[in-house]
Amino acid sequence: MPFLGHLEEFRWRLVRSSVVILAFAIVFFVFTGWILEHILLAHSYATFPTYILFGKLGEILGLGQNFYAGEIPITFQSLKPTEQFSSNIFFSIVGGIIISFPYFFFEIWGFIKPALKNTEKNAARGIVLFSSVLFFIGIGFGYFLVTPLAVQFFGGYQMHEKFENNFTVHSFLSLIVMTTFFTGLFFQLPVIVYITSKIGILSSDVLKKFRKHSIIVLLVLAAVITPPDIISQIMLTIPLMLLYEMGILIAKRVEKKRKKAAV
Repeated sequence: MPFLGHLEEFRWRLVRSSVVILAFAIVFFVFTGWILEHILLAHSYATFPTYILFGKLGEILGLGQNFYAGEIPITFQSLKPTEQFSSNIFFSIVGGIIISFPYFFFEIWGFIKPALKNTEKNAARGIVLFSSVLFFIGIGFGYFLVTPLAVQFFGGYQMHEKFENNFTVHSFLSLIVMTTFFTGLFFQLPVIVYITSKIGILSSDVLKKFRKHSIIVLLVLAAVITPPDIISQIMLTIPLMLLYEMGILIAKRVEKKRKKAAV
């Protein structure tokens, strides 16, 4: 296929993906009230499952009621005439991207797959499912662990008792949606390693060589999407480090199969 033919195919794959994302975004928009009350604003209530779980763990560890979340002093406001509508569009589109991620990755992989050899296609069998599972595990990890810590920290932090946490609608929704979304993307690390090792950009030796450097990079990434406290950063960094080690094993497996094919 000529170069323009590849561009045309890629364009149609993006068009189909956009249609699916838009369809889910419309569903999110229609059910805005329910989604806000039960999903996006759930972190602002002391009854959120993670807060209750932490409280019970505190009792088990003999720490009493110290880990139970009290009422989070947050109120919300809309400062611009268009803020609520634009925020509604924003979280609907991101929600559409999250739900349609398996199909989006399926389209991207369908564009890449014809360039692979049959042995490489067989080795990559199930990669769409593997990538989707990792993504939604990351989404769940971000939503139930990382985001609650962020809301607890920023919602309860006050420089002075006269300063109230009166967040804008968009700023709060951005905190919830983007923290969760980026955590899901970070969990794609093994998939990225697999694809780049297949292409020959990365190798297990390179990943091992920069293992110490990767810890710093992962800490910085964790610091970007988590509140500035060491506990939440460590909670995100640990699974990312485990995923990095998984990437090394994946790169080794790719290299092993490449050597066998060359014999």
